[in-house]
Amino acid sequence: MDKKTRIKLIKSRLLEHFKDAKSELKWRDEYELLVCVMLSAQCTDKRVNLITPELFRAYPSVAELANANLASVKILINSCSFFNNKATNLIKMAKSVVADFGGKIPLDESSLKSLAGVGQKTANVVLLEAVGANVMAVDTHVFRVANRLDLSRAKTPEKTEIDLKNAFKTELGKLHQAMVLFGRYTCKAINPKCSECILGDLCGFKKPKK
Repeated sequence: MDKKTRIKLIKSRLLEHFKDAKSELKWRDEYELLVCVMLSAQCTDKRVNLITPELFRAYPSVAELANANLASVKILINSCSFFNNKATNLIKMAKSVVADFGGKIPLDESSLKSLAGVGQKTANVVLLEAVGANVMAVDTHVFRVANRLDLSRAKTPEKTEIDLKNAFKTELGKLHQAMVLFGRYTCKAINPKCSECILGDLCGFKKPKK
């Protein structure tokens, strides 16, 4: 099977199997979305969803977060990984949004990346979630799946993103969501469920058990 055909099959199966895929983070507007995605770095979505209700009750808007007490934010998110740095970045982010963007979360890549604690992956997740942008965000799940399926041999998320964009070209946001769920529940880091894999015949990582 040639490479183009194989990529086309991977893409079509992911989109079909995960046609209703969406983020497991719970948010109601762009402010909550950005905060959730910032907190989710090296932390599970389940943990973030446990943290945010109380955080958003305390700081229901970006303006209120901009004026938050650092120690109080740390207490509210202290069950999250790297909570000290995240608390500092959340407040810095909010201050910048208020000062530079009129209190509105910017929805373009360069503006998002100008905010404290917002890198390429975070910006892309916000854009694909908020406006359905044709962008690929590479988290640990997407990185693992891309390498196992030989869609990329890159050693960094940034280069993996380029490879996936070149391979898939369209519907990147939907494919991101699909690859996250596929990596989280099937193509797991430890004990992947190869015998249940929808892509088993297209994957050289480990053949499904018969």
